[in-house]
Amino acid sequence: MKKKQTPLKEEKLYEDIRYELKDLKTVMLVGCYEGSREKKICEEHLEELASLSDTYGFTIYDKISCPLRKIDSSTYLGKGKLQELNALSNASECDVIIFDEEITPNQQKNLENLFKKPVIDRTELILEVFAKRAHSKEARLQIELAKTRYQLPRLKRLWTHLSRQAGTAGGGSGGGGGYLKGEGEKQIEIDKRILKKRIAFLQSQLKEVRAQRTMQRQGRLRSGIPIFAIVGYTNSGKSTLLNALTDANVLMEDKLFATLETTTRKFILPNHQEILLIDTVGFIRKIPHTLVESFKSTLEEALFTDILLHIVDVSSPLAEEQAEATFEVLKELGSEKKPTITVLNKIDQCEDKSMILRFRLKYTKTVMISASKKEGFDDLLEMIETEVKALRRVVTLKVPQSKYHIVSELMDKGQILESEYEGNNIILKVEIPQEIEHKISEFLVP
Repeated sequence: MKKKQTPLKEEKLYEDIRYELKDLKTVMLVGCYEGSREKKICEEHLEELASLSDTYGFTIYDKISCPLRKIDSSTYLGKGKLQELNALSNASECDVIIFDEEITPNQQKNLENLFKKPVIDRTELILEVFAKRAHSKEARLQIELAKTRYQLPRLKRLWTHLSRQAGTAGGGSGGGGGYLKGEGEKQIEIDKRILKKRIAFLQSQLKEVRAQRTMQRQGRLRSGIPIFAIVGYTNSGKSTLLNALTDANVLMEDKLFATLETTTRKFILPNHQEILLIDTVGFIRKIPHTLVESFKSTLEEALFTDILLHIVDVSSPLAEEQAEATFEVLKELGSEKKPTITVLNKIDQCEDKSMILRFRLKYTKTVMISASKKEGFDDLLEMIETEVKALRRVVTLKVPQSKYHIVSELMDKGQILESEYEGNNIILKVEIPQEIEHKISEFLVP
């Protein structure tokens, strides 16, 4: 009688081991560079990745810079370097390995099977940091949408909790539970259906929240008060500046992405002109596209404004790269051509004075400040006043007294420089914002 052959046991892949990122404590950071000249830049990028990791709550075990000749399609790094990293990982007590580069779902799976530890990339870490810092309903919805879009091609870690989401996806009693009853469907197809339904639900929820934001924005635009958006790289000092000018009490921390919600405050310039200042979400190098898409309604505050205050941490050795990263996001939003004042912040901490010179040569409207010490504010406010005047024009009007409501609107939204009565008319010399020019065209005096 033929002896029954015992089937060979399949090697257990790491992807079958479940974990929650919040339960992990210690990380090893890995960055790559293609030439010896780029090694220093790689090390500086790893410092930023370390700041991101610290913001999330990780403890840094080590930061490794790896030379890279060619990207391996299956594991990103070559076999020799991976063996070296694996030896370091095994000898350490690190819980997770974070790559500064974006890795594909297949590379991530292969790396985890090699290291027998969780492996994530910069994009996933940024998403997790945003998720941890989100407090408002809109921010929480936006970050969940971004994470769900990111997770769609990376389903291996989700099977432990997707059944819970299935019950709530869509928000109603119909839920996603019905998907789990499909016969013959593969688990990955079930998961994809659940995630896609969750994405549709989150988008519908965000649509309602965005409608409220649009109404608030329209109210600001109708007021005719010049609007300034404070934009810039994360942790450059945007909230510090807003607090210093307006006592806004916005959270200030020496961590990345301390602010995920916009804050609007009224400010009166020395010439008695009212303006609105909006503190926006910070930008970052290689910001995930899913995040830009999901946070578009928040980031678009930079689009529906008159002038941008671009805050740059000039004390950072990566200040120029950070400024470029900010402009890349502004370009994606269609705001790169807005009138912009470049505000070089933390001037008191800047050791490389040539950095200041390069910024002043590149950006014509540049001012230097220390927001924390309230230094340089006179120059900043003077430049803001100049930019506001550029938004307006001085005209002479002849308005019948029967249409005094026009004069009232001019007093509210513009600045009356001279006035006198001529019969039943009022002759006005007035400075007006561009958005109300169409209302007074019939009263213009040539």
